[in-house]
Amino acid sequence: MKLLFERSVSGRRSDLLGSCDVEYAALPEEFARKNPPALPEMSEVDVSRHYTELNQQVHGVNSGFYPLGSCTMKYNPRVDEDMAALQGFTGIHPLAPKDAVQGCQEVLDTAAGYLCEITGMDGMTFQPAAGAHGEFTGVMLIKQYHEKRGDSARKKIIVPDSAHGTNPATAVMCGFEVVNIPSAPNGCIDLEALQAVLGDDTAGLMLTNPNTVGIFDENILEITRLVHEAGGLCYYDGANLNAVMGIVRPGDMGFDCIHLNLHKTFATPHGGGGPGACAVGCKEFLKEFLPHSALMEGGDSIQVRSFSGNFLVVVRALTYLLTLGREGVPEAARNAVLNANYLMEQIKGTFVPAFDRVCMHEFVLDLSSYKKETGVSALDVAKSLIDYGMHPPTMYFPLIVHEALMLEPTETESKETLDEAAAVFRKLYELGFRDPEFMHNAPHNAPIGRPDEVQASRKPVLRWKKEQ
Repeated sequence: MKLLFERSVSGRRSDLLGSCDVEYAALPEEFARKNPPALPEMSEVDVSRHYTELNQQVHGVNSGFYPLGSCTMKYNPRVDEDMAALQGFTGIHPLAPKDAVQGCQEVLDTAAGYLCEITGMDGMTFQPAAGAHGEFTGVMLIKQYHEKRGDSARKKIIVPDSAHGTNPATAVMCGFEVVNIPSAPNGCIDLEALQAVLGDDTAGLMLTNPNTVGIFDENILEITRLVHEAGGLCYYDGANLNAVMGIVRPGDMGFDCIHLNLHKTFATPHGGGGPGACAVGCKEFLKEFLPHSALMEGGDSIQVRSFSGNFLVVVRALTYLLTLGREGVPEAARNAVLNANYLMEQIKGTFVPAFDRVCMHEFVLDLSSYKKETGVSALDVAKSLIDYGMHPPTMYFPLIVHEALMLEPTETESKETLDEAAAVFRKLYELGFRDPEFMHNAPHNAPIGRPDEVQASRKPVLRWKKEQ
């Protein structure tokens, strides 16, 4: 489709502004533009049609099934948006005096209290702007803890081979050396491999539980005990908390600090619907290192963002928690686990689960044998799903599973939707044997087929340039 600039017609207008009701004041000449801004000139109907067309070309949770594993793309209740739009929240200024923002402070304190109760932590900050930013903040707590104790030899962070890619990147950004350990055949941490790398140079372990293949590690208490005995701390990647919230707490598993993706677990905007926000929690002995706003008293810790972060995102998360309540939070987690296991059972018999056992909120399919038989790859299957109105699942992740497709149906999907999705997977399984070439060229009915990803990566076109 054409860009706004390509649709622009010189002289076309859409007058929406009323007459000025204040005294006109001209800018000093040195600040005035020499040339008018290069903005598109369009009528209101053209602008409306442009954005409507964009909306129709984008697949979101409101459009159809969105089983993007490890990302928890679930429906966000509209009441969250209504609360975040209240003038008492949108009309505040970050520099307002404390007595003028007590309601907003109560939102932050209440949300922090609820999240501490859910996670088993003692302190919480909302300053980080997103999940990876929260990871950085959490690992910095570990770094500050060791530095204050003068334990400068602790330079290594242990990360399992099934971890999210941001984990090793975060550890490196914080100045640590990454020690990668393999998974056991059951997809969980290999205890012998963990013990082999623990020592006086261990700063901590980064882990999510349930893990990236959707399995709850039954040895989690032993894992955290071993790390603590070696003098390290345990960091919980909260990406998969949606499976266990209100049922088991990371703090009770032995974790010392945690980041929570509010967009994954507590129904706040995800991706282009941002801005993002992340909560970082910790045990009592780490609270002194939590980021403090420049306007708050106490603490010599780092400041990772201005003020208290993206406040309106926290309003949405608190609304979600208040809507669910004490009984609704664990019910949502149980439904997420139920849906994932139901969908996996419906698909079994065609595509093969990488770990054929009860999963948590997500599961991974291993299409390596299917590719050998048909030549159809995980990518081909994922692209073919687009023609059936489904968003592709996560592809080729985690790396420990070859030809991986990771599915996470979330708790917001109905049985009817899951049945339809399973039927599509079964149909594509058969199609791969019958007409693999058709799948190699999928999608056939999408606005964009298969872009040249290598070219896009090496020579990205990041801005539109007007032809001379």
